[in-house]
Amino acid sequence: MRVAVVENMRNTGLGALATALDEAGAHIEWFRVWRDGILPPDISGHDALVVLGGEQSALDDETHPYLPELAQLSRRFGDAGKPVLGICLGSQILARAYGADNHLGTAREFGWHKIGVTAEGRADPLLSALGNEFTIFEWHADTFSLPEGAVRLATSPVAENQTFRIGRAVYGTQFHFEADRAVVEQWKAEFPDMIERIAPGWLENHAELAARHGGAADAAGLAIARAWVGLIEPEEIRLRSQVSA
Repeated sequence: MRVAVVENMRNTGLGALATALDEAGAHIEWFRVWRDGILPPDISGHDALVVLGGEQSALDDETHPYLPELAQLSRRFGDAGKPVLGICLGSQILARAYGADNHLGTAREFGWHKIGVTAEGRADPLLSALGNEFTIFEWHADTFSLPEGAVRLATSPVAENQTFRIGRAVYGTQFHFEADRAVVEQWKAEFPDMIERIAPGWLENHAELAARHGGAADAAGLAIARAWVGLIEPEEIRLRSQVSA
């Protein structure tokens, strides 16, 4: 199982997703585009694509010129039937790839929040184990319209499109399900000025908030991570199933 991970911002961290990929014995290849702008040359070398978050918007082509290519690459993976996972900025790039609109600065959320699961979400492999709602970590200001043909799986009052699926295994999650308490602790240490600016007082209340919400969020995040990793098919298995069909 070969998974390409695109890191849009340094030290993003895979958290719960790393656990699930390790359990599956996946080989991860990192593409740190924040450093060199280099993406996978095509889709043939990987069975799945993960696009992580970042401080830029999905439309910041002038300062991040690789973004149009990344959107096209995400679409090529999806059109080929390979699983794609866009997290936060990654979900916004994925929405762009499928022709939706990006809305900048209209949906600010930070910290642990409750997310509602739609009827379609309760029947979807990604979220079916989480009931009607779950707690998860958020850090975003932008959002997007639902791409044509996509299914809304989760929602919140601030960002209507918290999770969507296109086809069998193309998923966008506006929230950071990968951000377990260890990842949040890392972000707290690395970006204190940014956090204090967008969420005054959160840093001093972090310990209490983590104790109250972190366990449930970690469990939900790991369930989501394992469910998505379970959709990845190594190339030889995927080709065999296509032939038998």
